[in-house]
Order: sequence, then structure tokens, then C-alpha cells
Amino acid sequence: MKKIKSFFKGIKKETKMVRWPDGKKLFKYSVITIVMLVFFGVYFYGFDALFALVRGLLK
Repeated sequence: MKKIKSFFKGIKKETKMVRWPDGKKLFKYSVITIVMLVFFGVYFYGFDALFALVRGLLK
């Protein structure tokens, strides 16, 4: 039981040392993440559609 208490005290101590992002940075990073997800989604969808078209033409 002592080890468990020590573990959670260590977690609490570590979380106090974390530098949490402010609202502006959090918004900026969230927008960048969403834009990149959409970009790569469209990118891979395009390649998939292209390969399906080529496969259809070869049949």
C-alpha cells in the first residue's frame, strides 16, 4: 500500500512541473492538427481513387 501512495505522490509532483499550453497555443495546435488530418485524408483518398480507376481500366 505504501508503494501505491508513493506512486501517486510522484504523479502529482510530476504534473505540477508540466508546462500546460495557454488557450492561444492550444487553439493553434488544434487547428494545425485538424488541417493536417483533412489534408492527409484527402491525399490518401485521392491516391485510392486513382488506383481504383487504374485497376478498373486494366480489367
